[in-house]
Amino acid sequence: MLILHCIKEKLYEEMREDRYFGKVLLKNNPFIHCSSIEYFWRVSPHFDNEKEKLVLLVIDTDNLDVPVKWEDLEGCGREYPHIYGLVKMEAIKNVLPYLKKEDGTWIKNEELKHIADK
Repeated sequence: MLILHCIKEKLYEEMREDRYFGKVLLKNNPFIHCSSIEYFWRVSPHFDNEKEKLVLLVIDTDNLDVPVKWEDLEGCGREYPHIYGLVKMEAIKNVLPYLKKEDGTWIKNEELKHIADK
């Protein structure tokens, strides 16, 4: 299954040459926050005011060798994937630009449009 992780492009570039992704992210959190593609529009408002360039990592959960737990930690009635450990770089299948309108709202990437929002 493909899931998304949004990250500052600069931070991703710094980690890009490593074998594993997420060491910096796991310093302050027990897991790496992700979203299904269907639900990403629900979390994208968290990034509306971000001034730095962002990218979307498309991660294939079938290529991970660490647990992915689907959890509803905020009690919203929807579960989101959390990766409990480092991500092998081979599991990152694509890196897409985070597209947004002038007001900061997310524009769904062409590569993701075939997947309906929920």
